[in-house]
Amino acid sequence: MYRLRKRAWWFGFYSLLGLAMVFILFPIYWMVTTSIKPPLEYATRHPTWFPRHATLAHYRSLLEQEAYRYFFNTIVVSLSATMLSLVVALMAAYALARYRFPARLDLLFLLWVLLVRMAPPVVIAIPLYTTLRSLGLLNTLFGLVISYQIYTLPYCIWMLLGFVRDVPIELEEAASIDGASKLRTLRSIVLPLVGPGLVATAIFGMIMTWNEFIYALLFLRTPAVFTLPIHIANYITEYEILWGELMSIGLLSSLPILLLAGYVQKYLLRGFAMGLK
Repeated sequence: MYRLRKRAWWFGFYSLLGLAMVFILFPIYWMVTTSIKPPLEYATRHPTWFPRHATLAHYRSLLEQEAYRYFFNTIVVSLSATMLSLVVALMAAYALARYRFPARLDLLFLLWVLLVRMAPPVVIAIPLYTTLRSLGLLNTLFGLVISYQIYTLPYCIWMLLGFVRDVPIELEEAASIDGASKLRTLRSIVLPLVGPGLVATAIFGMIMTWNEFIYALLFLRTPAVFTLPIHIANYITEYEILWGELMSIGLLSSLPILLLAGYVQKYLLRGFAMGLK
């Protein structure tokens, strides 16, 4: 009787797990198959489940439209914004974790950072637009990198603060006795120990900047500096939706983040384990 109940429990568990996997993976399957179907197989009342006449015409169309330029712009902006946020956030998190501030200014700073992150992007868009225009940074990738700090920097500070606090302060005191400066301690002791946390934070920072649409739409004007989200929106017009190209570029735009997350998976899991201590 006990074995029967155990088998029934495992059968129900794996059945629910299988249903969940089907629910999660079906959109990806439909994206892949639609990207290689001709229009007659998906732009109908009864689309086919499997491509009968597979074609790479949609991918060739992306090459003809030079979509790789938008990939390059997105990679430059995402990497630059994430690296800038990590550098500034690590120093800020170290100061907040190791120094005492009068009148609880550290808590007020963290609260202010959190409020900025929670504010709708449109609220900050107008003052940010005027600031970038006065600095001559509109329609530039560098201006977009600066504006993305609204998204990434508050998140990175809060994320790295927990990792820095987990570093034993005794190690820093020992380094200080040996004559190491604060900068040397941060570089040689704190940085290696919070490395997994930096990787976990970087992944989520990359995801936020890779998919950002509103600021890129507002601050970029010429196609030469467009990022992928702006280019992808061009496939949705008032007359039609180019599903083949849309699924193709959607699949290609997802691959870099998926490959990056898969490559650093062990560091990502280690970073989450550190954060849960």
